[in-house]
Amino acid sequence: MANAHNEWVAVTLHGPQASTAPLLAALAAADAYAFLAPLDCIIPLADPHGVDEAVLAQLAPQRTIFRLPAQLAGDKQLQKKCRQWRDAGYRILLDGADAGPVAAAQFEARALSFDAAGAHPALHQLLPLPGPHLAYNIADAEQIAALQELGVSWFAGDYALQHARQQGEPEDATSRRRLMSLLGLLARDADAHELEVPLKQDPALSYHLLKLVNSAAFGFTAPITSFSQAITLLGRRQLQRWLQLLLYARQQDDGKIHALLPLAAVRAAQMEALCQLRGGDRNAQDLAFMAGVFSLLDVLLGMPMQEIIATLNLAPEVSAALLERNGELGTLLALVESATPPPDGLRRAGIDGETYWRSLLQAYQWAIQVSRNL
Repeated sequence: MANAHNEWVAVTLHGPQASTAPLLAALAAADAYAFLAPLDCIIPLADPHGVDEAVLAQLAPQRTIFRLPAQLAGDKQLQKKCRQWRDAGYRILLDGADAGPVAAAQFEARALSFDAAGAHPALHQLLPLPGPHLAYNIADAEQIAALQELGVSWFAGDYALQHARQQGEPEDATSRRRLMSLLGLLARDADAHELEVPLKQDPALSYHLLKLVNSAAFGFTAPITSFSQAITLLGRRQLQRWLQLLLYARQQDDGKIHALLPLAAVRAAQMEALCQLRGGDRNAQDLAFMAGVFSLLDVLLGMPMQEIIATLNLAPEVSAALLERNGELGTLLALVESATPPPDGLRRAGIDGETYWRSLLQAYQWAIQVSRNL
């Protein structure tokens, strides 16, 4: 879930429809709250009566939001349970476009959520409640402005992957060539002096790089004022990784985080984590990271991936992964792109469910940190 500035504010955790118990147990056992801090965790409860109170006691109430179906609002037993949850520190999100202040009061809910692909609630349904209200399944960024007018302030969906290039000002041919040149230098492991040239020619990218190295994340005591300092202090490996991600930060001139940035960071970090867990060496992990972060370049640039790859001197395994999802990297990339990884996909990659879950938590932790420092 993101706010209007594309900053992540919460995550929704989906589990088996039949029972919420496995999801709650996984959330508690994996120390997920620590990995996902400071984000809130939204847990949809199709059957709130089936919640195991012993497992519930292991969760972090102040950061947990239960999403309940609005059609259950007349359930007296559930109303009592919601009062107990409220007293314990949990929050309630009432889900449904037909919900309103009366049903919300019955459930102790302070906010509503609804599917943006269906009917929308009216302003009078949302306005009396403090919120934040949530709209999910948002298909494109154009919907967000209308949803804001309605009173929604949390947004979720695939809108970041649709027409992302239209969110910012279109780049001219010179800027596009400069960006492609930098990508090529990164792909072939160019030396620091070569990297300085396109950096100096790109004010936005230069700004983000210097802002990054001067952030609290790196803890340098003296301010970094030049590219040569930044390159020296970061080291080549870290510099390349940050520059790959900074490509997603460079287009936003309105102060917003680019909606694709945290997604690219999650893919890159999870690709690296899975590669490492499968015994990949440092070079293999670097290639996995690159495949993950480059996998959204076609959306970012509004270009076919074939055209992008044709201008870059990528390792064959990275090209095969990006173009056809072939090879070991391609198998991993297809896995991390899936909202819900299929069991056969996990088997093909040689990864069990627990390993995948922990790699995903690690990736989210890193992406949250990245988003706050760029």
